Amino acid sequence: MIALSVNVNKIALLRNSRETAIPNVVDYAKACVELGAQGITVHPRPDQRHIRADDCFALANALDVELNIEGNPFSEPQRSDRTGVSDYPGFMSLIEKIRPAQCTLVPDTTHQLTSDHGFNLQQDAERLKPILAQLRDWGVRSSVFVDPDPSTIGYAADLGADRIELYTEAFARAYGSDQQAAVFELYRASALAAHEAGLGVNAGHDLNLDNLPLFASIPQLAEVSIGHALTVDALYLGLDTAIAKYLAALRAH
Repeated sequence: MIALSVNVNKIALLRNSRETAIPNVVDYAKACVELGAQGITVHPRPDQRHIRADDCFALANALDVELNIEGNPFSEPQRSDRTGVSDYPGFMSLIEKIRPAQCTLVPDTTHQLTSDHGFNLQQDAERLKPILAQLRDWGVRSSVFVDPDPSTIGYAADLGADRIELYTEAFARAYGSDQQAAVFELYRASALAAHEAGLGVNAGHDLNLDNLPLFASIPQLAEVSIGHALTVDALYLGLDTAIAKYLAALRAH
């Protein structure tokens, strides 16, 4: 079965809009797990505008399911200028201290609103290889965020990655249009290429209840990370119903 990892960044963003601990990120994550989610994903950024370093430690201590921490491995430590908010220790320092089940490497910049592209596995090879070796030494499963390209995805295995995460915005944008079939085939071919190279296949970004059933038909898919759409659906449907619907979409295949 394809695992559902719930991204809780938006819950932290809501909390951070006031000087409060409500909603509680750990409590929300635990509720998702109790309702059937197999993992929790967070993507801390240096400005800590949503998930903060302290949240990552708290989640690691509280959860008994997979914690997936995403981020740019080259981000540097940053001092906080807000009272009560911890400093950002730098991404790899955070991973070293927590040793999550999975670490997903994403080439986002500090000022990006959200992730918008994957690593270029050829251009970034020399920078990524020692990072992936370090994750392996720490016993952390590695995943590299990539655009769908069957001709280059196999390089991730050569660099020492355990998995790739397919960046699915292009699929989401094409869904329901006359480009859907061609774009979906690109993702199917990319997943197959990853599998043939010995890589696990994750996916995430803009997956929702409408487009997920089709994407989940990809046989090699092991895990999806969903945050924004699931959070919005929970506002309308309730968290229990939203989680149940996402799990049903994944179980259909």
